[in-house]
Amino acid sequence: MKKILLSIVVLLSAFQAKADEGMWTLYDLPQAVYQQMQAEGFSLPYESLYSGQNAIMKAVVNFGGFCSGVVVSPDGLVFTNHHCGFDAIRQHSTVEHDYMLNGFNAKSYAEELPNEDLFVSFMIEQKDITSELNAKGLMNLSGRQLAQFIDSVENAMTKEIHQKDSTLRVEIKPFYEGNKYYLTTYRDFKDVRLVFAIPKSMGKFGGETDNWMWPRQTCDFSVFRIYADPVTNGPAEYSGRNVPYHPKSWAPVSMKGYKNGDFAMTMGYPGSTSRYLSSYGILERYAENAVRAQIRGVKQDVMVRHMRASEAVRIMYDSKFAQSANYWKNSIGMNKCIDSIGLVAQKQMFELKLRRWQDETGYLKGQLDFDRLNELYKQRYEATRMFTLIYETFFTDQLSMRAFRSSTGRMEVKGPENKAKKQYIEFADNTSEWDLNTDCEILGTLLENYRQQAISVYLPDFYNTIDSRFGGDCQRYARYLYENSVLMRSGKPIYINQKEYSRDLGVEYGIDVYSLLLAVYSNMGQFDEEIGEQEKLLCAAKLRMEQDLPNYSDANFTLRMSYGQVGGYTLGGQPSGYYTEAQSMVEKMLQGERGVIDYEAEPIMKELLSARDFGPYTDGTSGKMQLCFLSNNDITGGNSGSPVFNGKGELIGLAFDGNWDSLSSDIFFDRELARTISVDIRYVLFMMDRWGHADRLLREINAK
Repeated sequence: MKKILLSIVVLLSAFQAKADEGMWTLYDLPQAVYQQMQAEGFSLPYESLYSGQNAIMKAVVNFGGFCSGVVVSPDGLVFTNHHCGFDAIRQHSTVEHDYMLNGFNAKSYAEELPNEDLFVSFMIEQKDITSELNAKGLMNLSGRQLAQFIDSVENAMTKEIHQKDSTLRVEIKPFYEGNKYYLTTYRDFKDVRLVFAIPKSMGKFGGETDNWMWPRQTCDFSVFRIYADPVTNGPAEYSGRNVPYHPKSWAPVSMKGYKNGDFAMTMGYPGSTSRYLSSYGILERYAENAVRAQIRGVKQDVMVRHMRASEAVRIMYDSKFAQSANYWKNSIGMNKCIDSIGLVAQKQMFELKLRRWQDETGYLKGQLDFDRLNELYKQRYEATRMFTLIYETFFTDQLSMRAFRSSTGRMEVKGPENKAKKQYIEFADNTSEWDLNTDCEILGTLLENYRQQAISVYLPDFYNTIDSRFGGDCQRYARYLYENSVLMRSGKPIYINQKEYSRDLGVEYGIDVYSLLLAVYSNMGQFDEEIGEQEKLLCAAKLRMEQDLPNYSDANFTLRMSYGQVGGYTLGGQPSGYYTEAQSMVEKMLQGERGVIDYEAEPIMKELLSARDFGPYTDGTSGKMQLCFLSNNDITGGNSGSPVFNGKGELIGLAFDGNWDSLSSDIFFDRELARTISVDIRYVLFMMDRWGHADRLLREINAK
């Protein structure tokens, strides 16, 4: 009996050591996880998470296929991050009406702005269909056969569900490295309108200086509204007839705040993690990160110089720069963390433990082969590094994208097939989205950088043209392509059989890049399937060895829950603190007045945040208006905009970032350092109130 009790104590201790780690699916949330949530302060019943009539997950949305969001009103109002709404805000901005710079506040439904191609998705249901797929032969398939099989099953299930409800769609995704497959049902709403945006100075306060860093003061939120069919209250394409969507449930917004140690829970759509990845895979990721960071740094130097010289260029490239810079800094930070915590060595020690367990149990003996996996990664290493170099170099500017599309067949060829002389391609006129001088310099700079970084065997043939016709000057070559290539014609047919097309240097450029990409991809591809299978077996072995512990699957942009507590961390003996307050932002604004660009803000913002009395937005414990806070929730890309709930299921913030000291968390969760940075919902409401005077929205939200 003593041994049994000791085993139980050890098991609970091991689980508690991981209690704040995890991106848990909700339909099958382990009872042990729920019980731990209760122990830490969650006070609602189990069914309140997923299956109840007003389950919390029913208010959480996939925002646009790249972020998360939450419905906060009976009229379909959605909160997400400012950087998630960034591109929608940018697309509505002009030099005359610059909503990026000045913010936006719709005073009525009629002023709310529609957004082409923007959607939100609600998860309706999720279930494990692994056994069903196995019965259809899943276990006997791999590689392309497996992908085709999943597509065919997904298509069949989509047709079946459409017969019951045409507004639903389904997705089948692998979990646990392909050891399981889940079917998820969604309902998509395609009429989503911009309602409120803070000026960029506040929504992206701190810029790249503060990105991934703590402390933060960024007011990272934007507001959208879901519109629906006026008769069915269901999804509908955009129409002036549509009306605000009326959900059955939405997230209650709390003004009560939080204190150190309080329960905190996020729900959202984390994009991708690789925590089951082998030590060999981590070494490959390290090399990819180094290449990505180097190239994006070069590109961003060009972009920011042009953006600072022209307001029109800034509007065009704001979103592109932000997207590039986000994972530029992430790549740098991840490699720093891999080094600082000795992650490769930690993984190697765990794999040694797993090998010994395999020897003792015989599980997957003759299938999972650690030495073979190591050798496969070594053989793929250089091709993977080059693929990253090629992708980051040649898939950024306008001409490169057109050249690639025209050479791959991804651009529709128009005209009767039996009349080849009439076949042509056509590019839409999108000159409002890019600037000639900026794009030219980006391409020329990256071409020169590629020449310096690449092994000579991987230099495309067009470099001979650069040397022979342009004296080795990549900038002259880039300018020539933009000004003379037929590919830069917009809104006009480009006949593909004419001599002009076949001799065009832009076409030659695209064919050379595509041929190189195919060669490198083929070199990588010969190892991909076997590496994937070995990584799957490695995950299966870990799950079996730890079968008495709850285990979660890597993120794959499906709805997940993470729980933990509000609180800071200690680094180098220095406590981080767990919240920031208004005065700290005013101090940074003073640096902005002295020329620190990322801390510049409008005078009205400094005035608002210098107030002596913040009224109902003042925290009852600290007596201050708190701006952003830390919690030890689990976060990655895609979680941006995820609601943060307290133990009663009330909204207290929006997650927007992780901290610099734990940027290896996509491949390893460091319980001591990993933190989620969130904007306090009271800060959000303060800005809507005192800056935006958005009284109608505040009444609609009805925060308590």
